Amino acid sequence: MIDDIEELGPVDYLVVEFPGNRMTGEGLPLLIDLADRQIIRILDLLFVSKETDGTLTVMELSDIDGDVDLTVFEGVSSGLLGQDDLDEAGAVIEPGNSAAVLVYENTWAAPLAQAMRRSGAQLVAGGRIPVQALLASLDAVEEGGMSGQETSAA
Repeated sequence: MIDDIEELGPVDYLVVEFPGNRMTGEGLPLLIDLADRQIIRILDLLFVSKETDGTLTVMELSDIDGDVDLTVFEGVSSGLLGQDDLDEAGAVIEPGNSAAVLVYENTWAAPLAQAMRRSGAQLVAGGRIPVQALLASLDAVEEGGMSGQETSAA
């Protein structure tokens, strides 16, 4: 599935938890749209369920109940996800819930990544700011006013 490592864009993963195993499928058309428009390339997609005793089970797409049509994701597997990855996902999922584990390439960023590699640069750190933390920071700034950044006209 991964043909040339030099052409690869940054690869990220997500673990999306569904409380009470309620998967509505609402986000799936959006995920498919991102892939269809070649903004991302889905490398791996697994669904797991965590039993109340803590046991983690990989779910077959055909085992997922509801009105969610997952057939478009059949066979999506690069082999990148291993048992260690599933154990880490299981550690963040609450018992009685299920989750989707998604590994995807940011194909939109591949040309930039290629240019950086050609110039000898390398990514040495990365991260993501959770929306809740961003909102809390913005609220704190708003509550504090401009705190020393205000200027007065002379």
